Amino acid sequence: MTEPGLFELEAVVVGQPKRSRWRTYVGPALAVSTVEGTPLAWVTYPDDTYSVLTKTSGEFVVGIEQFGPVEFRFTDAEGREAGTAGARGPVKTRQLSLRTEQGRQLLLTRPGLLHAEWHLTETDPEESPAPETFGRVTVSTIDSWIGLQQYVVEMDPRLDASERRTVVASVVCLHLLRRPPGGIATPA
Repeated sequence: MTEPGLFELEAVVVGQPKRSRWRTYVGPALAVSTVEGTPLAWVTYPDDTYSVLTKTSGEFVVGIEQFGPVEFRFTDAEGREAGTAGARGPVKTRQLSLRTEQGRQLLLTRPGLLHAEWHLTETDPEESPAPETFGRVTVSTIDSWIGLQQYVVEMDPRLDASERRTVVASVVCLHLLRRPPGGIATPA
């Protein structure tokens, strides 16, 4: 029996890999794993505006280009657009607006500034009091000494593989907005 693929799972963990507090860390910026801890993929930052998600085998999964402070475009291995994400409003980590490869609009919204959970919906929770939830992302600090972040991504079984790819890529964007490479972290 083969293991399910990266975008067949209903839950994955996107997090900063453990690192030594005393030495310079050399390795991927983020790791994607199963909830049980089996590594599935890595995220690297070739430069400040481009991130690459690759399987642990080295196979390219998705490129993430950042345009301006809060706009992202996802590309497949052939360089075709595979989705987008962007933040709206003055608090850039309050809501990400996603568009999947097929054009489906989704929102990843945090209910309030002090919440550590984002909800994946098709309608804005501000406009619809009880929108249908297609997933959630919960953030936690896994090493408070150096502030390593972890995002547990839970996705509804009704999301297809390309929609799940957009959700996982948007969590990378969320991390980039909260903790830009080489920058000072914004509040959680």
